[in-house]
Amino acid sequence: MSEFNNYQTQSRAQTIDRAEVDAGLRAYMLRVYNYMAAALAVTGVVALGTATLAQSSPAFAQALYFSPLKWVVFLAPLGMIFFLGHAINKLSVGAAQTAFWVFAALIGVSMSSIFLVFTATSIAQTFFVTAGAFGALSIYGYTTQRDLSGMGTFLFMGLIGLVLAMVVNFFLQSSAMQFAISVIGVLIFAGLTAYDTQKIKNTFDYVAHDGELMARSAINGALALYLDFINMFQFLLHFLGNSE
Repeated sequence: MSEFNNYQTQSRAQTIDRAEVDAGLRAYMLRVYNYMAAALAVTGVVALGTATLAQSSPAFAQALYFSPLKWVVFLAPLGMIFFLGHAINKLSVGAAQTAFWVFAALIGVSMSSIFLVFTATSIAQTFFVTAGAFGALSIYGYTTQRDLSGMGTFLFMGLIGLVLAMVVNFFLQSSAMQFAISVIGVLIFAGLTAYDTQKIKNTFDYVAHDGELMARSAINGALALYLDFINMFQFLLHFLGNSE
């Protein structure tokens, strides 16, 4: 009888522990998604504000989009990605958050031209299509029992090939090649969305014991999902966007 009581006690303790872990994981993932959503909001506001200023000031538009400053606008977010990738685990949580918001704002400036090229309606439609696809893929990555880690190498190689193709097409300006790049880009970042979500979920067990480490990990995870969303949105915009 005592053995049965001990078994019941252990079973209840395990159930409570599992419930606490699940609650902690949900809170951690919610933190990641909140960071990501806030970064998207920052990007959207900055992009729209920059485009509005460019429309009202031809001199500002000339300097931002047609002078050598355009290379700074184009390359600054790339520099921030490398900085965050190498420094985020060394920064304080506050500094990492600040760097993340600055990066989101820089992306907003670099993306502001879409409001001058595409109609607001098609941008909004593409955003909601991207949000729906991202949500479904992220839910799949979170809930699937299949190990997606094997996809990582394949997707990374595809991403390198995609970047090289984009560089080549920068000089060729081939519409057919741009179409192929957009298709491949959507597929790669769709896969990365599911892969990164599962990776972030699996990271929780390693960071749950340290509050500061978990906070930095949440920012790092939000950065990965933010990049997946932004890139998927931009590639889809080539299909769904209507020119002004």
